[in-house]
Amino acid sequence: MRAPISVVIPTLNAEAALGPCLAALGEGLHEGLIRELIVSDGGSTDATLRLAEAAGAVIVTGPASRGGQLRRGVAAAQGEWLLVIHADSVLLEGWGEVVLSALTTKGAHHFRLAFDAAGFAPRIVAGWANLRSWLFGLPYGDQGLLIDRASYDAVGGYPDLPLMEDVALARALRGRLRALPVTVITSAEKYQRQGWILRGARNLGTLMRYLLGADPEALAERYRR
Repeated sequence: MRAPISVVIPTLNAEAALGPCLAALGEGLHEGLIRELIVSDGGSTDATLRLAEAAGAVIVTGPASRGGQLRRGVAAAQGEWLLVIHADSVLLEGWGEVVLSALTTKGAHHFRLAFDAAGFAPRIVAGWANLRSWLFGLPYGDQGLLIDRASYDAVGGYPDLPLMEDVALARALRGRLRALPVTVITSAEKYQRQGWILRGARNLGTLMRYLLGADPEALAERYRR
């Protein structure tokens, strides 16, 4: 019997972060959960693809757009289940056992968020993300996604958007995303560089504008600036 999960990781110059992310997935290999690893790259110019090749990943390439990269990655997947995780995120030890239990019931799941930084601000920002996911069913992509292929296909999958593809899919799932009792640690680098308050406010503002109907292309351009 083939392992059930295809892991999909979108990348763009992720050399520094990809190693720890892949190392944490070794638990899933040991548990017999992971069928394949798919890295969907958006044009990396560093050692990202060499790391992916060394890990035995199937590599898919195309334009740099998070939604498009995820859509292409999932299209190449053969597993009954999909585990989507960002390259700068690391699942904590013990995730394999929890995920194995979740596979008994089809549906969509996300993980609890934490940052690789200590202090009050990281706890507040992560706490808000987890609360938002619980209250409104809107986890972001850095919280990971575990979903069976049938459920993914039923809602049309990831839209080819440069930004908010994770929110678009969560809205399509209409609050059916459930939190798993496993933490995923994600990089705090952008928050530390831009400031926790400023970055958090920008993220919230971008979400609100998207929910009010703003063009994702325009939002992405503003986000990059």
